Amino acid sequence: MAQAKQLVVCIDNKGYAASLEKRKIYIALRDAGAEKHGLLRIVDESGEDYLYPKTSFRSIALPQAVKKAVLAA
Repeated sequence: MAQAKQLVVCIDNKGYAASLEKRKIYIALRDAGAEKHGLLRIVDESGEDYLYPKTSFRSIALPQAVKKAVLAA
């Protein structure tokens, strides 16, 4: 089963400068358990997914064609 993906932009990388870049778009993977604790599962600079504070990101809405291109890149 494919995991639901959403695009988010990093607005604060304090404490995570090696893993996250401010103003960069990241893929957030759906993780209901993490979200209950105020965390998002983010595919970071390592290419792996890790939990980060939800407050460090904002959801973004892109046209479907752009979202598809970003996810395929």
